[in-house]
Amino acid sequence: MERRRDVESGVNGGNKNSRTENNNNNNTYSAPPASAYVYNPETHWTSWLVPLFVVANIAVFVVTMYINNCHKHNLGFQGDCIAGFLGRFSFQPLQENPLLGPSSSALTKMGGLKWDNVVNHHQGWRLVTCIWLHAGVIHLLANMLSLVFIGIRLEQQFGFLRIGIIYLVSGFGGSVLSCLFLGNHISVGASGALFGLLGAMLAELITNWTIYSNKVMALLTLLVIIVINLAIGILPHVDNFAHIGGFLVGLLLGFILLPRPQFGWLEQRHLPAGVRLKSKYKAYQYVLLIASLILLVAGLTVALVMLLRGENGNDHCHWCRYITCVPTSKWECSDT
Repeated sequence: MERRRDVESGVNGGNKNSRTENNNNNNTYSAPPASAYVYNPETHWTSWLVPLFVVANIAVFVVTMYINNCHKHNLGFQGDCIAGFLGRFSFQPLQENPLLGPSSSALTKMGGLKWDNVVNHHQGWRLVTCIWLHAGVIHLLANMLSLVFIGIRLEQQFGFLRIGIIYLVSGFGGSVLSCLFLGNHISVGASGALFGLLGAMLAELITNWTIYSNKVMALLTLLVIIVINLAIGILPHVDNFAHIGGFLVGLLLGFILLPRPQFGWLEQRHLPAGVRLKSKYKAYQYVLLIASLILLVAGLTVALVMLLRGENGNDHCHWCRYITCVPTSKWECSDT
């Protein structure tokens, strides 16, 4: 729920004299001083959707572990189940899943993303369900902590509707790009959606550039965070295609959904409609919005058509495999 800004107190308290002077002339309107309108970019909304997403992800992980039932399905081939005192909620052996989580078969059963299932078995719903699944406790904790730190502030500033759209559509976009390059490997996690929020933060900073006082430092800090997270994505068993796809979709959505009104429009928004002279947004904000909308629709359409036709992205980009894993003397990428 949006809280009232300090504008109201300026309107009600700062214009008593002007209202008294105009009692004899009802056709005269005296505008409040411009100083009464203070643009406050801090929190205006109560965050509830992001905490709900966190609870939903945890609940899905618990259900996945219940279905996994290591004691029944492991049969000791990979070693003993971890934390056996948890019963059917115990984790797969570390040799199979070092992230303390379920087996690949359980993740597949719950809706994990696999190219064969999406293309040959027409299970497109996996592009959405995989966003809510996690490979283990470590994976879940890392993503949920990131979601809390990033998502709550964005929801407080822009409301649940816009942030919810960015989260879900970015997660879907990350899944589409991941599936194009995935091959026969399984992919799960909310990383694409989280990178969508990072992309939206970058877009918000760019499109609202004029309202930031320390804009260069804010931009550099955000870019460092993004680069570090993308660099982690070149390690084995990390799906960097989901990161990149989610980031690009979130960036475009940020230009579409997160522009802030310019100061001049805010100062005159209480004037009669005919008196307003300035537009709500600057010209470059409209250009970014329109261009981003075109790129978003075109990009998702092309990617979906390619995927549904059964194409493999690696056939069109032979070096793209290095985006998600760079082989070194310490590890190989053939099984990633």
